[in-house]
Amino acid sequence: MLKTAAAGLAGLAMSATAAFAAEQDIVDTAIGAGSFTTLVAAVQAAGLVDTLKGDGPFTVFAPTDEAFAALPAGTVESLLLPENKDQLVAVLTYHVLPGQVMSADILGQKLSPTTVQGSTVDIDATDGVKIDGASVVAADVAASNGVIHVIDRVILPN
Repeated sequence: MLKTAAAGLAGLAMSATAAFAAEQDIVDTAIGAGSFTTLVAAVQAAGLVDTLKGDGPFTVFAPTDEAFAALPAGTVESLLLPENKDQLVAVLTYHVLPGQVMSADILGQKLSPTTVQGSTVDIDATDGVKIDGASVVAADVAASNGVIHVIDRVILPN
């Protein structure tokens, strides 16, 4: 009986957390997660905070801090320099699709949608979900203006 009650409370807590996240926009959801400090800093440096706090909806493929750390040494620091803002914006907007795309919407499909940056990205949802070879490690993180899919590496436009 105690295990059942504890499981019920845990489920309720998870539901409350998911509901709270859906009340926050994409930027605040990423900040609250605590594992996207590099992404948030990059979004701020690129001047994209207001855009990603806007109405949307957006689908963001969000690399974790570990994904950014796996880039060659100096890459992140270079992208964050003011003179490289256009390149930073291109990299970040390559991680964003217009509209809200949930994992169930693409299950079993291969597609190449156009990103906000303007290039297409290859998505393979036939065995898990991969975007340009990066694996989605957490899907369907709801936000008030779209959805976040957590990916294990930074993807770069060609």
